[in-house]
Amino acid sequence: MTMEYKSISQTCAPKLAGVIEDWQKNLLSERRLSLKTGESYQRDMKEFMTFLNDHLEKEVSLSDLKKLTVSDFRSFLVWRSSQKIARSSIARGLSAVRNFFKYMTRNDILENTAIMAIRSARPGKTLPKPLSVADAARFLEAAKNMARESWEAKRDVALYMLMYGCGLRIAEALDLDIGDFSGRAEALTITGKGGKQRIVPILPAVRKAVASYLKVHPTNRPTQPLFVGARGDRLNPGVVQRNVRFIRRALNLPDTVTPHALRHSFATHLLQGGGDLRTVQELLGHASLSATQRYTEITMEHLQEVYEHAHPRARLK
Repeated sequence: MTMEYKSISQTCAPKLAGVIEDWQKNLLSERRLSLKTGESYQRDMKEFMTFLNDHLEKEVSLSDLKKLTVSDFRSFLVWRSSQKIARSSIARGLSAVRNFFKYMTRNDILENTAIMAIRSARPGKTLPKPLSVADAARFLEAAKNMARESWEAKRDVALYMLMYGCGLRIAEALDLDIGDFSGRAEALTITGKGGKQRIVPILPAVRKAVASYLKVHPTNRPTQPLFVGARGDRLNPGVVQRNVRFIRRALNLPDTVTPHALRHSFATHLLQGGGDLRTVQELLGHASLSATQRYTEITMEHLQEVYEHAHPRARLK
């Protein structure tokens, strides 16, 4: 089911709309959430206020928020579930609403503790979907073969090598400027989520791919984006996703092969090769070890498959 959500100005009284605007600014400035996360929270608030506008059958005010009961918040979750929305999205939406109410309490705007009694269904546990070592090699080889055709193809090879060889998120790679990369540098300083910086080593193959691209870069000035589109602007993630789909289909790879899968592959292949969990955590820029531990489950599945196929005892019934 597709649902059209109303704007904040359509659902809220002016004073409440102003509080929501201040909260959204706070998310980016003081909480230092990424722009993408901030946009997700904004959508979640639009959805919540659309629900309340229909639920209360009137313009939503601050006094209305103060009067909301546990039943009202549960009705919101039921309403979201009825739209066939993933549990992970419902959980994130509740987190955004809870954060907003905490913000209002901290700033002495209003307090409503009913929201703290609500728990959404825990999102289903999903594991990252990396490429196999062989498929990663096929993917990069296919990209290199196309790189003979244009500077854009050389750009894509350099980008894929950075994501797979250094474990970068697509946004982290696209945020790089030419001045961030030196052909002689052995490491890159990467700014990740929440403005947190980390140092990642540059493999010789990665350095070679980026240097090859820089030779044909349209501008090649230190202050310019490292990865640019056809018009010279910073490369759009949608273009990268489209190009990855093209290679994926050409090689008959599964739909799970996305730009982010290259980062997953980096972590998984490091652990399979004997890398320790703490080092991989640092290289990925994970704030907590639990986020990195998901990759150990993948490597255990890999080891189990190897055992079942290779060990003579595993074949005995």
